[in-house]
Amino acid sequence: MGILDFFKKKKEEEPLTPILPKEIYESGVLELKDVIAPNALKIGPRELNLGDKIVRTFFVMSYPRFLSDNWFDPVINLDRVFDVSISIEPIETANVLRKFQKKVAEVESQISAREQKGLVRDPMLDTAYRDLESLRDQLQQATEKLFDVGLYISIYGETKDELDKIETEIKQILESKLIYIKPALFQQEQGFKSVIPIGKDELDVKNKLNSSPLSSVFPFISFDLTSNKGVLYGINRHNSGLVLFDRFSLENYNSVTFATAGAGKSFATKLEILRTLMFDADVIVIDPESEYKYLSEATGGRFFDISLSSGHHINPFDLPPARKDESPSDVLRSNIINLVGLFRLMLGGLSPEEDATVDRAITETYALKDITPESDFSNVEPPLLSDFELVLSGMEGTESLVQRLSKYTKGTWSGFINRPTNVDINNRFVVFSVRDMEDELKPVAMYIITNHIWNTVRKELKKRLLVIDEAWWMMKSEDTASFIFSLAKRGRKYYLGLSTITQDVGDFLKSQYGLPIITNSSIQLLLKQSPSSIDQVQKTFNLTEEEKYLLLESAVGEGIFFAGLKHVAIKIIPSYTEEQIITSDPSQLLAIQKEREKLDG
Repeated sequence: MGILDFFKKKKEEEPLTPILPKEIYESGVLELKDVIAPNALKIGPRELNLGDKIVRTFFVMSYPRFLSDNWFDPVINLDRVFDVSISIEPIETANVLRKFQKKVAEVESQISAREQKGLVRDPMLDTAYRDLESLRDQLQQATEKLFDVGLYISIYGETKDELDKIETEIKQILESKLIYIKPALFQQEQGFKSVIPIGKDELDVKNKLNSSPLSSVFPFISFDLTSNKGVLYGINRHNSGLVLFDRFSLENYNSVTFATAGAGKSFATKLEILRTLMFDADVIVIDPESEYKYLSEATGGRFFDISLSSGHHINPFDLPPARKDESPSDVLRSNIINLVGLFRLMLGGLSPEEDATVDRAITETYALKDITPESDFSNVEPPLLSDFELVLSGMEGTESLVQRLSKYTKGTWSGFINRPTNVDINNRFVVFSVRDMEDELKPVAMYIITNHIWNTVRKELKKRLLVIDEAWWMMKSEDTASFIFSLAKRGRKYYLGLSTITQDVGDFLKSQYGLPIITNSSIQLLLKQSPSSIDQVQKTFNLTEEEKYLLLESAVGEGIFFAGLKHVAIKIIPSYTEEQIITSDPSQLLAIQKEREKLDG
């Protein structure tokens, strides 16, 4: 009988067992270990190859006589990928005391033998005797306990050279504190298993530590900066914790953001706006580049295009009604002061005489409409710029002022501010865009918009966030910079948070109000900086050399987040939906636009 006939006969004698559908299904089900397992594993004497990563495990083999507090901090806060495991096993005090008795007797015997021989006193033996006696007393009094402690570190890298660099870095930090580590030679598998979170110490390399030095390891004192509630600003790059803050719970509600172009400052701001809107706060944005238009549309906000040809106008002579805790005379006086600053900006500066003349002309212009410190002007129609020009032209020695003012009332710029206000910012999210405004007029437009917002804020006490993007436009003039500073100082009284954003750090800090605005901001965000400005940033924020280079080498959305006196390295991460709404990347915007056109078509 041939071999084929044999198998044919066996098949007839032993019918096949049918495979059930359930077994077919279960054979294809992935378990968690299948998902997280590497593609391949190679065990070497000094490292493991886990897929495309290399891992090397170390153990601490010796400690100094004294361990300082937070000695492990520099390692924990390294900007590297590594895992740490600490295995702690308590030792029975009674057993320890019996061994201590024997050890103390041995040391006493050695000291006594040296004395009998007339040898010089050995400081090491004397120190060991004192330490043993002291620890024995503490154990007997139950003020200390003894533990077997294993401390293991696994570092990860793409290449062996990268691992060697990280190993050298960690060794230098620890050896400077007289703490020595060694790689687990020919025990890398056991070392790796001792570090991963399965609760097994297969390496079993222990040192005996009593409670006091052991407490210097716990808890991990890493840089942590978060609160119990608020907006998620990003991820702490030191320990992957959350950077969570409510600006309205801090000492003031202001923030500043500095970053070079393309570093993600507008992206970070839009992400904060989107998340702030979920916490019952109104947001108002002064937008120089129309970057917030799509965000306002997506959230049901209002978008106002302020330009010479647009239909949106703001009358700078508008007056807010006096609150119960304010007198009408104070409101009027404050607005007159702001208007003098505006005209100083519009007219290219004023001499002391012209300044006084403009102040008097503004007062008389309001008086023409029966608006005086003693009157109730809550329902009175305010004057226009042309009314001010008429009053000014009737005063002596004002020919130069009237001539400079005419371009705003009769010339090409007359449609800008010589109209009654027709914008209503009664919305959760409002954006004022000045992209289409001429560069020469942008500071003027931003000043008028900011003043209008301030008047609205003072009407009703409400939680609001005012965002001024590219704030360096307003820092170029002393009057506009002074106005921003006054908002930073007075905003808290009206429940207003001010967020100033700029890429031109030099121009911002050239103003005498630049540094005071920074110091009056509880939150400060520094993203990637240019080499030309990093030294000034380092000096302003008292950065270390490591933090300086971190800002130079940061990727988009990475930097340093300050809250009060504390700061951490941060990475700003949006969800997929948030990214689709707030992205400023032209390629992504183009893709979104094409997708919308398809849907509309």
